Amino acid sequence: MKKKILVTRWIFPEIIERLAASCVVDFHDQDTALPPETLADRLADKDGAITFLTDRIDGTVLAHAKRLKVVSNVAVGYNNFDLDALTRAGVMATNTPDVLTETTADTVWALLLASARRVVAADKWVRAGNWKGWQFHDPWYGQDVHHATLGILGMGRIGRAVARRASGFAMRVLYHNRHRLPPESEAGAQWVAFDELLAQSDFLVVMIPYSPAVHHLIDVEAFARMKPTAHLINVARGGIVDEAALIEALQHNRIAGAALDVFENEPHVDPRFFALENVVLTPHIGSSTRATRFAMASLAADNLLAALAGRRPPNLLNPEVLSS
Repeated sequence: MKKKILVTRWIFPEIIERLAASCVVDFHDQDTALPPETLADRLADKDGAITFLTDRIDGTVLAHAKRLKVVSNVAVGYNNFDLDALTRAGVMATNTPDVLTETTADTVWALLLASARRVVAADKWVRAGNWKGWQFHDPWYGQDVHHATLGILGMGRIGRAVARRASGFAMRVLYHNRHRLPPESEAGAQWVAFDELLAQSDFLVVMIPYSPAVHHLIDVEAFARMKPTAHLINVARGGIVDEAALIEALQHNRIAGAALDVFENEPHVDPRFFALENVVLTPHIGSSTRATRFAMASLAADNLLAALAGRRPPNLLNPEVLSS
């Protein structure tokens, strides 16, 4: 008998066709999140699910899903999972690392350069018809990226890919993790304490995974330690940065600029950002190329099908569930 699965939002037709070859697929074919109650109801008779970062899978949902064996997230992050609750319920949880590393690192650099050189504000100014001719001394002075100091908070796969790209700009690269990496894994970067990373970085890139322990890690005190010429780039999760503190820092030029691909209350964006010309805002597009999103969906399908076939999924987040 075919296993029953839920795909919680639109995904590539080729992936649905592949899943349908061995599963009965309940496909929410809209690119919108299912309401929590609907998600729980539709999981009630399912053996597995393809999920996305907008799908909260916790004890409340799992109480309705007694048959569930695996949830396969189409994302590298998994803060939408209550991993402890999944493990207690005997449900395997998986994610899609590696396939989005290089694309997300490209996005970091797009945001960093846009913030440093004020690309978005300048574009808006030109479109408004304000440009009357080239000036030597003009209002569009930016900051040099070459030979500056790049700070990376969270030196995982994507952080190391960002660091590798910095060599093309002859940058000094610092990083902070809870534990220093082996030298062969540092991608030419130097480990420093968190406070030193804040104080020395010209461009601070936030790359750590979100957890309650790092909620608002970048707060008023952190901004006070940063250079007034520094730029903050966040492509990790919105809750790591205290947005109210960031807005105040930008309003009072305590830092020079910021670029955000993630927000505390997505898709809500604090409207105070819209009045600021020293911040770049993008709608969580870090992995957004067709090739990368297709690779993510394919890997999520690999994880799901392996689990339903009784095999260990390639990207199992809670291996202890196999021995329970």
